[in-house]
Amino acid sequence: MKVVVIGMGYVGIPAAALFADVKGFDVTGVQRRSPRSGWKIDWLNQGKNPIGGDEPGLEELLQRVHKKGTFRVVDDYSVVKDADAVLIDVQTPTDEDHVPRYESLKEVSQTISGLIGKGSLVVIESTVAPGTTEHMVRPILEKGSGMKAGKDFYLAFSYERVMVGRLLKNITDLPRIVGGIDADSTEKAMALYRHIVKAPLHPTDALTAEVAKVVENTYRDVNIAFANEVAVACESLGVDVYRVRELVNTLPNDPSNPSTNPVRNMHFPGAGVGGHCLPKDPWLFKYGLDTYGKFKFEPRIIVNSRHINDWMPVHIVDMLEQELAKAGRKLKGAKVAILGVAFLENSDDTRNSPSRIFYDELERRGAEPVLHDHLVREFERPYTDDLEKAVEGSDAIILAVKHGIYRDLDFAALRKKVRTPILVDGRNFYVKERIERAGFAYRGIGKPE
Repeated sequence: MKVVVIGMGYVGIPAAALFADVKGFDVTGVQRRSPRSGWKIDWLNQGKNPIGGDEPGLEELLQRVHKKGTFRVVDDYSVVKDADAVLIDVQTPTDEDHVPRYESLKEVSQTISGLIGKGSLVVIESTVAPGTTEHMVRPILEKGSGMKAGKDFYLAFSYERVMVGRLLKNITDLPRIVGGIDADSTEKAMALYRHIVKAPLHPTDALTAEVAKVVENTYRDVNIAFANEVAVACESLGVDVYRVRELVNTLPNDPSNPSTNPVRNMHFPGAGVGGHCLPKDPWLFKYGLDTYGKFKFEPRIIVNSRHINDWMPVHIVDMLEQELAKAGRKLKGAKVAILGVAFLENSDDTRNSPSRIFYDELERRGAEPVLHDHLVREFERPYTDDLEKAVEGSDAIILAVKHGIYRDLDFAALRKKVRTPILVDGRNFYVKERIERAGFAYRGIGKPE
């Protein structure tokens, strides 16, 4: 079977490599040779892993399929002509008004529409607003190909549940939702994914699958917002939110009667939510509802939760300003070291990183922010990989990301390098008493002053 995977990112690379490792499969990745991402083509064609951070098994897998000759990457879409299946894994971000930016998805759909053959399968793996597969992708493919979806070629939506740090494991070991535009498209896609997914496959229709994807991430976003709101309330009350969480979650799991199961699973609060999915999927859900819903409905909890999570980095800066005032200093003109640029620990993924909000908010208030990260390759704000340079002469340190290298920092030694010893812990990473013994003032999310 010949498979083409379009988009060599955090989803496309592991998916392509897994299919290329299946006996009888031949996989070609398609990647634009852009200034930002074109270098991936050469790396992957040498069996090298372009995804930074800790990704168990991915480097070995890429080396293996490279040696087997079953995986290569090109920048030429003509390979779609010979493909039995085409997976689309391009980015689908939202703009400042929370409207989906489908330029890449539309461009790819238009390009392959004149190349797909009769009987081929097209699967959208990119996260989209509910209704996109049926109302946007399908018409583009049908118009460009002159064929009818569900009759001459097959079309489905099936999302990856990937997470940085466990890309391969999540694709192979988590249940897979497969939604076709009709029963035949669903079955074709199910047959494809059975080759790499060990967990159960759940067939449904494309619209239901699209809704399931955005609801999964919206559910998590809402739960984090609840934890963040409780954390700020605990700060005001002088209570440790982590002790509250521990006590709340003592309610046991009793599946014997699901309707009365007492179990609670309060999430961790934190200094902001990042990544490709959580900050945008609630907006994709709302966009699909606003665009294709049968009647007008405003999802207030979902929208307010998004606003709370976006506000958390601003709250951190508020806390910092309070601590500086106690030390007799103003935020304006203060040098602030922000530890961590990626959105997730031990990763190089900077998509929708809260550190951008930290940087912009500090700059807006007249401070001098300095970002540090040793893993990231690029970021839309200036940063350094020199930790000593970042903290030298600083008036405060914000722990934004739980990178492993920050775990064992010698705060007693740092005390001699900084100008004002203040630490704001945005991830409950440090023990308050240890930091204070080193001579630092400590503030943390959900912690009493």
